[in-house]
Amino acid sequence: MCPTLPLESSLAVRQEVVLGVDTHRDQNTAAVVAIDGRLCGSGEFPTTTQGYADLLAWASALGEVERAGVECTGSYGASVSRLLQSQGIEVLEVNQPDKRARRSRGKTDAVDAEAAARAVLSGRASAIAKTGDGPVEALRVLKMMRDSAVHARTKAVNQLKATMVTADPALREALSGLGAKALVRRCSTLAEPTQDGISQRATVYVLRGLSQRILALTAEANQAEAHMNELLQQHAPDLIARTGIGPDSAAALLIVAGDNHDRIRTEASFAALCGVSPVEASSGNTQRRRLNRGGDRRANAALYRIVLSRLRWDTRTQAYMTRRLAEGRTRREIVRCLKRYVAREVFALIAGSTLPVVSTTQPRAA
Repeated sequence: MCPTLPLESSLAVRQEVVLGVDTHRDQNTAAVVAIDGRLCGSGEFPTTTQGYADLLAWASALGEVERAGVECTGSYGASVSRLLQSQGIEVLEVNQPDKRARRSRGKTDAVDAEAAARAVLSGRASAIAKTGDGPVEALRVLKMMRDSAVHARTKAVNQLKATMVTADPALREALSGLGAKALVRRCSTLAEPTQDGISQRATVYVLRGLSQRILALTAEANQAEAHMNELLQQHAPDLIARTGIGPDSAAALLIVAGDNHDRIRTEASFAALCGVSPVEASSGNTQRRRLNRGGDRRANAALYRIVLSRLRWDTRTQAYMTRRLAEGRTRREIVRCLKRYVAREVFALIAGSTLPVVSTTQPRAA
């Protein structure tokens, strides 16, 4: 009888490897690097369901994939990031490769994928990627739809006003004195003229078409906002209950945090993501801080709107403004301080909200 080998020696020990993915619209390029820095292999995979599955199977065959660096996790890399996270792999957001290294090594997709893996291996890439399968992701796409409708409506309103300038005087007089909403409703029901010239008939046609477009875009924006408000009432009621925080501002701030908001460990990190943390600009005997122009500018604008609302309606904020003005601060400096305080308040609400935390380290599938 042959001797039975010990279990430890009968099973091959799988080495840990790091996966790097350079993402594009139609195909992803992946590279696997061992923890000792050795390149194990690279390959190209289509951005299809089967292609993502083949990418994961190929990488897993080269070793134990525990971490992955993915470029553009919020756009082209969103699908592959979700797949990797669902398998318990920690996905890190990777920025573009260093320009000096790119000049020395050249530029190919395989080189970029390898650089993504090495960024994770060296610790240069440390930002945990957002997940995209929770209520915050739903808020993101709804807000995108609402913002698009609002921007298109603003453009149509400006075109309507510009068309009114060259309209027939009789038509302008018939529409004068109407408010913005009444004007749009009135133009949407204009009858086709039969006696006027071709240019005036075209003007009436354009006014009617633009006003109907404005009404449709308004309904679209209102419907998207209603869906957003419903999600916020269900998952973050304490956030929108605070003074000055409406559905649009709340959604912008939640989108920065993401569904896996536990990846942001401190309120200082959240403030940096929103661009309201001062940046050190000291040198020698000069100790100073400058304005942070980084971070998510939509979240920064949301904090600004909240501060303006509170300066108008909240007595505590008004008292703070009065006190700081008496100390010699400018209004702009005070608003920046208030934005930082609001970011701290919002982070505490998000961290303690009823939003389900979508973990980025889910158990590995058997």
